[in-house]
Amino acid sequence: MKVFIKAAALILLLIAITGCSRKKNTFLNRNWHAVTAEYNTLYNGNLALDLGVEALNQNYFDNYWSILPVERMQVREEVMAPGENINPNFLVAEEKAVKAIQRHSMLIEGSEKNPQIDEAYLLLGKARYFDQRFVPALEAFNYILHKYPLSNTINEARIWREKTNMRLEFDEVAIRNLKKILKAERLEKANRAEASAMLAQAYLNIGAQDSAVAHIKNAARLTDFDDKKGRYWYITGQLYDVLGKPDSATFAFEKVVDLNRKIPRVYLVNALIRQIEYQNVTAGSKAEVLEQLIGLAEDRENRPYLDKIYFQLAEFYYQQDSTQLAVDYYNRSLKIPSSNSYLQSLDYETLGNINFDAAQYEVAGAYYDSTLLKLPQTSREFRLIKRKRDNLDDVIYYENMASTADSILYLTTLSEEKQLEYFTNYTNELREKATSEAQKPEQQAAAQNFFENKRPSMPGVPNPGSSFYFYNPTAVAYGKQEFFRNWGDRELVDGWRTRRTGSQGSALDEIAIAEIVEKDPRFNPETYIKAIPKDPVVIDSLKSDLNFASYQLGLIYREKFGENELAAEQLEFLLDNEPEERLLLPALYNLYKIYVDLGLTARAQAVKNDILVQHPNSRYAAILKNPESLLQDENNPTAVYEDLYERYENQEYQAVISESRELIVQYTGDEIVPKLELLKAMAEGRLYGYERYRESLNYVALNYPQSIEGKKAQELVAQALPSLSASEFTKDDTATSFKLIYPFENESKENVVRVREEISAVIEEEGVGLEVSVDVYNEKQDFVVLHGFDSSAAAESFAKKLAENKKNVVDKNYFYISTPNYRIAQIHKNIETYLNSLNTPPQ
Repeated sequence: MKVFIKAAALILLLIAITGCSRKKNTFLNRNWHAVTAEYNTLYNGNLALDLGVEALNQNYFDNYWSILPVERMQVREEVMAPGENINPNFLVAEEKAVKAIQRHSMLIEGSEKNPQIDEAYLLLGKARYFDQRFVPALEAFNYILHKYPLSNTINEARIWREKTNMRLEFDEVAIRNLKKILKAERLEKANRAEASAMLAQAYLNIGAQDSAVAHIKNAARLTDFDDKKGRYWYITGQLYDVLGKPDSATFAFEKVVDLNRKIPRVYLVNALIRQIEYQNVTAGSKAEVLEQLIGLAEDRENRPYLDKIYFQLAEFYYQQDSTQLAVDYYNRSLKIPSSNSYLQSLDYETLGNINFDAAQYEVAGAYYDSTLLKLPQTSREFRLIKRKRDNLDDVIYYENMASTADSILYLTTLSEEKQLEYFTNYTNELREKATSEAQKPEQQAAAQNFFENKRPSMPGVPNPGSSFYFYNPTAVAYGKQEFFRNWGDRELVDGWRTRRTGSQGSALDEIAIAEIVEKDPRFNPETYIKAIPKDPVVIDSLKSDLNFASYQLGLIYREKFGENELAAEQLEFLLDNEPEERLLLPALYNLYKIYVDLGLTARAQAVKNDILVQHPNSRYAAILKNPESLLQDENNPTAVYEDLYERYENQEYQAVISESRELIVQYTGDEIVPKLELLKAMAEGRLYGYERYRESLNYVALNYPQSIEGKKAQELVAQALPSLSASEFTKDDTATSFKLIYPFENESKENVVRVREEISAVIEEEGVGLEVSVDVYNEKQDFVVLHGFDSSAAAESFAKKLAENKKNVVDKNYFYISTPNYRIAQIHKNIETYLNSLNTPPQ
């Protein structure tokens, strides 16, 4: 009987299961598919979604120096390949949602009978959203809104749709729709909190911080999730900070602190630091603020955030002018292992600024280099630091020039006795240091060499865990160290134990060292005394270098760093050092502008009067009398350069070269000078050929290495010149492009114009596809050039046609040349070589 009952029950169960059709709207079918979808497929899908979101949160890095985003999700800029996904859990969640829809949807007569299908579409949209496939996610949310208007998830779907719109950068649309959602009277508390937070993010996206603050504060009050509450209150504090309301910001951060252990500790630590920043540090409260910061550093729970706490301690000491302590804590912050690249960039940048202020420019440059490595190359901070670092190259270059020249000039002013005393002291220090280094115990050097050059592990060697002595690296290292300590560095020879050691060996070493030192010219004062220049020309050149470097430093400090005090110091030094005439006026004028900026009216007026009285006809005097004339002056450097460049394009190379020389002297110290030098180099290359071009480019690269033009010249020397160096002509047999050349002496400019016009008339009359131009060859010759021949025979034939033309008689001597060879001839100015060695001479 019992067996029969069990069998009947099993049969009825099977009938119930197999009878649950998705096409029949029965109570059993509806509940079967709803329960199965909710507690099986959707349950597993939501678990996978939660795991994926948790992984996103763990991998996301918040930058607390900028306003935090409401949602912790990093959007990838690169496009994902087909089949690629952010996290496999999102793919699982999507598959589960699709499975629930495919197997459990009861769409009968246009109406969905399974109340869980809208949840499946919501899960589908969320999975796609977090997988950053926003357009398909938007389709899923829109499907809910269109097909399930009475769903209990309708408001949640509406909010997620606007989140997706924001990711697609439709912020205005999202703001409009979120406002409508928040007007709904029956909106659940959780949905109201989420909608308020998203509306705040939309306002942040469009830069409306004042509109965002009310909504994020409302979200913080409404949400029941403590981690979200802590994040929202922290963002509220940041927004009040941006809006210049420190009291309100302090209140918001206090709300974060009140949550204490209910929220991630990172919010708490950052909120405490921000509160400390807002405190007005007076003489009486310094100890209290310092105690708070040290308390944060000593709290064991704050160890993961020591880098930021140390940074704040460094900032505190830096503001109190305790620079050495500040440097110590910046370095401590850097030593803490951290993935916070932005914080490290701030550490490096501040250390660079400290060294810059201390005139340690090379050290500052190294810190700025480290700063750049920690910043994204597309960021605004990167561009600012990069510009500052590039400008620092100029400072380092001219500081070294000034320091070298100043040091040598100082030595030239000393008497012979003082010079001998100076270098004797120097070489004595050098000798003591060298002797000390040479007398280090041999066993120390040998031991150090051993440990620095450990033998790498090799296949087949037993592992370090072996108990045999020589297979244990630690034991071997200790034994080696003890041997070196007791015996020194012994050769592998018979009787090594009886070799002479001890005091006698040391004495011999000392004697040998003394002999080496005595013979080394580096330790002889006369070596350096002989190197001191005595030629007045060389000394004058050093003075010129010192003055020029001082002038350049003055301009750099003022124009590129805004350091007017440093700039004034350099220019004042220059004016006291008997500057050349070419530097005197520019230095006075720039010093006048610096005094005006510093508010030193009396000094500025004195310099102005000096310029107007002593140099009344100078362009600087004209500018001081009428500042607006600078914009209208056709003789200002920029206008002059543009005019000269136009003449360069017109092939007036000799005029460009001669005028450039005059202008370089006239505008010495002006930023236009490197441009003029490079233009002159290009004109010289065009007129005199490759060798002159190479020399001129090298001059610009060496004398103006920090300018854009100097770097361009260096680039041309390194990359362009090698490709131009070949001066050997090639056979014309395989060439497919030729030119017909009529050479003229420079004195016959009128004939050049006439011949070009006659040839142009013939070309137009004949309707042939040729072009004619006048090319400068060198300072003595110009060429009338016909372009467009595909063979030497065609060039020869057209030349004869020109000679036979009755209307336009061109009976001038000519020659033809392939286009590649013409390029070589123009670069190296060796057309005679071509005519004498390869092809037919001029006809």
